[in-house]
Amino acid sequence: MLTKRIIPCLDVRNGRVVKGVNFEGIRDVSSPIDLAKYYSSCGADELVFYDITASFEERKIFTGILKEAASSVFIPLTVGGGINSLDDFDRVLKSGADKVSVNSGAIKNPSLIYEAAKRYGSQCVVLSADVKRVNGVFRVFSKGGRENTGIEAVEWLRRGQESGAGEIVLNSIDTDGVKQGFDIPMLKAVCEAVSIPVIASGGAGRPEDFIELFKEVPGADAGLAASIFHFGEVKIKDLKALMKQNGIPVRI
Repeated sequence: MLTKRIIPCLDVRNGRVVKGVNFEGIRDVSSPIDLAKYYSSCGADELVFYDITASFEERKIFTGILKEAASSVFIPLTVGGGINSLDDFDRVLKSGADKVSVNSGAIKNPSLIYEAAKRYGSQCVVLSADVKRVNGVFRVFSKGGRENTGIEAVEWLRRGQESGAGEIVLNSIDTDGVKQGFDIPMLKAVCEAVSIPVIASGGAGRPEDFIELFKEVPGADAGLAASIFHFGEVKIKDLKALMKQNGIPVRI
């Protein structure tokens, strides 16, 4: 059985890791390089870097920080933010990323997923979606959760898989930063619709939230979180020990 992954997420703005609640109230956390080194040494399975204002500000993603981080850590790196073209994929992969996460860029140009998968392989293409309930319907939001695209999320992610995405990051805006647990109904709906790995993001507040995630949504391949790891509320080593105690396959 495949092990379940624990993935810290580093939201980077102006060269610093930041964190907010429901995508708002952003506060400074730390240096992305220092945090990346820390997580690489303490049991994280992968790292996700997001340049959280690149799409909104319509600029290219950072690469200097990425190159330094990639040379300092020895676990896979997924990088996203401002990915709008194959040139962006190329630049990020050459800077040391193992996978590239595309969100707003795929909404603007859905063929980008197919083109990137064809050139670099599906294993390099991660389709990320910021999703929020609007009148009871799961809707995809773009530009860092600022704009409602009107796109129904489950069908969008299913089409993304068909286009060649090798992995999905599903981030619930409704639960982001609230620390009341992952969005189980949303994750179940997506996992039932796709067969590629799904990373759950948004809502983790305590170790038991990860246990609930993997018990309630067996199709979820990984749990992603930020603030509980950044502020030392949950230690990855302790979390993995608890997962093992609960019969959840994990890399210790």
